[in-house]
Amino acid sequence: MRAFARRAALALTLVVAACAPRTPTPPTVPPPAPAPVPVPTPPPPPPAPPPPATARDAGVALGSPAPLNGVEAERALAAFRLSCPALMKRQDQSGLTTAADWQPLCSEASSLPSANAAAFFRDRFEWVRVGAGEAFATGYYEPEILGSRTQADGYAVPIYAKPDDLIRCTKPDGTAGRGRIDETGTCALYFARAEIEDGALANRGLELAWAADPVELFFLQIQGSGRVKLPDGQVMRIGYADQNGREYIAIGRLLRDRGILPPGGANMDAIVAWMRSQPDGGKALMRENLSYIFFKELTGPGPLGALNVPVTARSSVAADPKFVPLGAPVFLTLDRREASGLWVAQDTGGAIKGANRFDTFWGAGDAARQTAGGMSAKGQALILLPKGTVAHAQTVP
Repeated sequence: MRAFARRAALALTLVVAACAPRTPTPPTVPPPAPAPVPVPTPPPPPPAPPPPATARDAGVALGSPAPLNGVEAERALAAFRLSCPALMKRQDQSGLTTAADWQPLCSEASSLPSANAAAFFRDRFEWVRVGAGEAFATGYYEPEILGSRTQADGYAVPIYAKPDDLIRCTKPDGTAGRGRIDETGTCALYFARAEIEDGALANRGLELAWAADPVELFFLQIQGSGRVKLPDGQVMRIGYADQNGREYIAIGRLLRDRGILPPGGANMDAIVAWMRSQPDGGKALMRENLSYIFFKELTGPGPLGALNVPVTARSSVAADPKFVPLGAPVFLTLDRREASGLWVAQDTGGAIKGANRFDTFWGAGDAARQTAGGMSAKGQALILLPKGTVAHAQTVP
């Protein structure tokens, strides 16, 4: 009995021991992670400076006169003489010159023998670089299209005169420019190309004539002036009257950017060929250019430029008047030899914007079309200005 009792007592002790609460082992706590080191936020980059608004903003510096060909100097002298009346009364948007600055040069040019033209441009002007002077030049010409003064079979595309409701006004966002007053009395954007082609100006008596081909009229609008060959063989000359104020989109660039035409292959002939190959696509492409040009009939000897004087082949160039005084001579040194030399700034253009951007005029005919349509040249530009211009621009704010 005692042995059993001892065994029973031992078993009870084990049971009690097994049932007794145990002291839990404290869990292992990982050490705290180090606090992250704050990374300083870099300051935002400074805003890009706005592009220069005028030649004064871009800065001007003296350059060196270049050798002049006698024939091109004589052509430039004739063009300069035509420009002088406007030069002596227009306000120079570039801020570089005044009308009085041109008086002595224009007076001298009026009686200068043509044989002295090269020396005149070399010695009597400052040759001035605007900004870096890096130039880009394209070309334009006077196209001829088929048309009729009246709407008839085969002549269905209107050539519009400037509408009376195209005005300069201030829009609700505070910007001013070309527009129209809408039904609410608010200055609104003027009709875009697609709206005009769809009849926004129909039945208002604005048709100067009717073109046979919308593609040819489109390219005449890009050139800004041209000839309309009438059914009886006569020629009606039309020139720029105004623009709808909408953005100019270069369709050649669109075709290049979309890989439809290769780089360097988007000349005028290639663009026209692509548009002819798919009329619907060509029409849609033209409508991406929102700009639309209105015309007036010309009765003088040639197309008129922005100075309201005739532009002449291989002498007249379009420029941005905020960077080149209209009427001033311009010397271009380009990677296209035929476009290098002395020109006179007598015109402007919707796509001709900024310092050292030029559009060279080549006249009329197939040769002019070929040269202008394929013109894309880079190089340097110098503006010929009255002596003292640079010193004045650099000292007077």
